[in-house]
Amino acid sequence: MWLRQGAGLRLVAIPCSYLVCACLVMGWTAQAAEQTRPDSPYRRGEAYADVPATCETVNYWIDHPMDFDGRVTMTVSGELTAVEWDGVLAYLVMCKEPGVQVMCVTYSKENRNIGDTVLFGGGYKRVGERQIMLDPCLASKE
Repeated sequence: MWLRQGAGLRLVAIPCSYLVCACLVMGWTAQAAEQTRPDSPYRRGEAYADVPATCETVNYWIDHPMDFDGRVTMTVSGELTAVEWDGVLAYLVMCKEPGVQVMCVTYSKENRNIGDTVLFGGGYKRVGERQIMLDPCLASKE
């Protein structure tokens, strides 16, 4: 590190461990700021985000997940592109390929159809390069 002293500059040795610690803290601070942005669709636990992701913004958020060793809820709003029922669970999908697709695993279709605008809120898990699964998930019409 350079330190100004009088008319010249001199090199000051700082132990490497201090620099490493400073870099780690700055990285954690930047990451924490990303996750606490007011427009983040992620929340710790089971709370809905104030601003849900959309099919346009989910392309950004899939690469910026909340780093938390516990349940993370993601909130997403958009039109359904697929609705499936296996007799036990419903699989609701929003957003079209080639973009990121979001699947909500829930307990009922509740008369939802392709093209309906819905709000998903559920346990976040990235399951592929362009796929997010919310399980368990709640889906409500908007």
